[in-house]
Amino acid sequence: MSPFSHPGSDSEGNNRGDVQPTGAKSGSGRRRPPGQPPTLIRVAIADAHPVVREGLRGLLHAEQEFHVVGQAEDGTQAVKLVKARRPDVLMLDAGIPGMSGMRVLRELAKAQTECRVILLNASIDRAQVLEALRLGVRGLVTKNTTIALIIKCIRTVMTGEYWVGRESVSDLIGCLVPRRPGAPGASIAQQTELTRRELQIVAAVVAGYANKEIASRLSLSEHTVKHHLSSIFDKLGVTNRLEVALLAIKQKLVDDRDPEI
Repeated sequence: MSPFSHPGSDSEGNNRGDVQPTGAKSGSGRRRPPGQPPTLIRVAIADAHPVVREGLRGLLHAEQEFHVVGQAEDGTQAVKLVKARRPDVLMLDAGIPGMSGMRVLRELAKAQTECRVILLNASIDRAQVLEALRLGVRGLVTKNTTIALIIKCIRTVMTGEYWVGRESVSDLIGCLVPRRPGAPGASIAQQTELTRRELQIVAAVVAGYANKEIASRLSLSEHTVKHHLSSIFDKLGVTNRLEVALLAIKQKLVDDRDPEI
C-alpha cells in the first residue's frame, strides 16, 4: 500500500498543516486556450521502494493533467532519467541509494536541466532542507502527505513558485545564520525603501507567521497584509515569501529573532 493517500482521505497521516505553498498562485497550473488539447505535466519518480513509485505513478495517472515518463530506483538512474526524458518535474526521494539525493541535485545543477525537483522526505532534516533549496529544489513534501497536496505542490512549482511548509521555513531560517544581537541596520532599510510597517511584516515572514497571524499581531486586515506583501515583493525583486525570508536574512534586513510586533 502506498504511503500516499487519496484526495479526501485523512488516513495514513494526513497532516494538512505540514506543507503549504509560499507565494503559490491559485488555479490548476498551466492554462490552455479553449479547444486545444491539454499539455500534460511530465513527471519522473525516483524512489528506492517499488510500492512508493507504483503508488505515486498510479495516483498521478488517475489525474488528466499528468504523465509519468519514467521511474528510477537509485540516484544514478534518476540523473540518467532526467537527462534522457527531460521531465517537467522530478519527484526525488531524499534518501535514495546509490547516489544520494543531494548528489543527484548537484549533478542536475551542473547539467543545467530545466526540471523542477520536488524532494520527498520521510522526515524533514533542517540541514538537508537548506542544502536542497540552495541546489535548486522547488518543493518539499513528506511521505505521509496526501496525493491532493502533492498535486497542489506539482502545480505550484510549475508556476515557478516554491512549495514548502511553514515549519520548514522556520527551520530554514534557523539554519541560515546564528542568532544576531542588535537591530537591523537603518541603511539597509533605506536602500530597499521598505517602510517600518513593511519591515515588521518581513520580520514576521522570517519568523514563519501566516498572513492571518501577522494581521492579528499588527491589528490589520489580511487584505492589508497581502497588500504590504505585494509591495515588499516589488521592492525586493522577489516573487514569494520564501525568497523574502532568504533575502532578509542574507542582507540582514531584520533581526532573525521573534519579531517584536
